Amino acid sequence: MSASLTIRSSPSRLRSLGNGAAGLTSMRTRRGFGTTGPRWTTWGFIGLGRMGYPMASNLRTKIPKGDTLLIHDRDAEATARFVEEASSETVADGKGAEIQVLPTPREVAEASSTIITVLPGPSHVMHVFHSILAGALPPTKHRSERLFIDCSTIDPSTSREVANAVHSTNQGRFVDAPMSGGVVGARASTLTFMVGASSRSGQLVERVRPILQLMGSRILHLGEQGMGLSGKLANNYLLAISNIATAEAMNLGLKWGLDPTKLGELINSSSGQCWSSSVNNPVKGVSPDAPAESDYKGGFGVELMKKDLKLAMNAADAVGAKVELGQKAVDVYQAVEAAEAGKDFSVVYKWLGDSR
Repeated sequence: MSASLTIRSSPSRLRSLGNGAAGLTSMRTRRGFGTTGPRWTTWGFIGLGRMGYPMASNLRTKIPKGDTLLIHDRDAEATARFVEEASSETVADGKGAEIQVLPTPREVAEASSTIITVLPGPSHVMHVFHSILAGALPPTKHRSERLFIDCSTIDPSTSREVANAVHSTNQGRFVDAPMSGGVVGARASTLTFMVGASSRSGQLVERVRPILQLMGSRILHLGEQGMGLSGKLANNYLLAISNIATAEAMNLGLKWGLDPTKLGELINSSSGQCWSSSVNNPVKGVSPDAPAESDYKGGFGVELMKKDLKLAMNAADAVGAKVELGQKAVDVYQAVEAAEAGKDFSVVYKWLGDSR
């Protein structure tokens, strides 16, 4: 479990989050504002990784053109690329909200009504919210209650700790909303979001739902705070194992001399079908948009799959749930990461062939 989240600044820890985007200029579309005109909204998005980047891109194109999207990531190249691509798309089709890059998570939160975070792990979420909650935030532009939507995959206990810090200091409302669907789903806006939100917060879920629908196609409210993450970890435990099984089955069939596309068609029309076989098949030529088509570049990193699997096993241990295959799967991903770091987790298939 992560260290306790206290509401005070920690300069040495926060500096590592705030330096990435320093010096970048904002992309601003000038426009006039009448005194009786529409009430433009300011959105915040923190975390432009493999999942966050396409999610933020879809959000930008779907919110009203008069709105503003504030972004932050400690990777200056990611924010610069996002601004460049957004600028090109705006010139081409005239769509999309104004973009501004801010140097710290705190500054994003100060200026935004809704803040979406997509971060790699528990420590990153803790660091970001230490920064955001280091002192009282100013009122939002329209005096609405500030909304934090954390789409990171972390352990439920850390998420509940952060939620309690937000709620106990009256800084806004916080929900956990991890997603499933991978990079392919993030690009296509077909993600499934699993929401954990207090039933004592009135219409909170209904407030969150249309926001998530800008980036996904299905929103499931799984229960109270942290339950979204519990559902996500159960799903990713299954995904971690089914990915290995798919790689082994495809490898086995090809060793027997079966054609990979015919084997893929068979599996995907039979009882062995799963997401790893149909959407993210590890063999080139079976799933058109899978990372296998580009030497396993992009996609869901093997290191992230290992992280999620460990989070699921720790959460299982906390409630005494027996998980027989988990440790073996961790061993496999540990070995694959050592050989193929940074690649999509379906690279397990390549590792099976290379390791013999």
